[in-house]
Amino acid sequence: MIIGERIRLRAMRREDLPLFFEWLNDPEVTQGLMHYLPFSYEDEEEWFNDMRKRPQEEKPLTIDILTEEGWQPIGNCGLFGIDWRIRLAEFGIMIGAKEHWNKGYGTEALQMIIQHGFDTLNLNRVALQVYENNPRAIRSYEKAGFVKEGKLRQAHYQDGQYIDVFLMSILRSEWQNRSDL
Repeated sequence: MIIGERIRLRAMRREDLPLFFEWLNDPEVTQGLMHYLPFSYEDEEEWFNDMRKRPQEEKPLTIDILTEEGWQPIGNCGLFGIDWRIRLAEFGIMIGAKEHWNKGYGTEALQMIIQHGFDTLNLNRVALQVYENNPRAIRSYEKAGFVKEGKLRQAHYQDGQYIDVFLMSILRSEWQNRSDL
């Protein structure tokens, strides 16, 4: 596990699937994700079984927060598409528990996984793509030190309109030279 101040990142478990199924069928949750069609529970089980075959470094991690009842899953995040020669990976995150949006948990999870990527996996670059109509995510990424590198014009179609997709990244040197250390 990767332990933070208010959250922990842990391996996904089969018992997490009902929550993921619920979240991935909530249009509000999936608005910022590349996933856009409803998932059946069988689809989610198949995804979980396929995910277990990925290299350990590319398996998504469940984001847990500590509540009075114990640890509670609120989403997941991870690094994927790792290129070991170039030392780069792409980052993805989903906070599915809407009652925990805007509380900084996503930013904390992002910072923890980036630290893990640079310090444990010896990556040099972590990149991501984010829709232009997701300002909450963009603020979180910028707060963690990501910079906009460019955009893919009208590269996503959502709710009857084409939207731009921003390309963002952070380099190891930028992470290490942050002023908040």
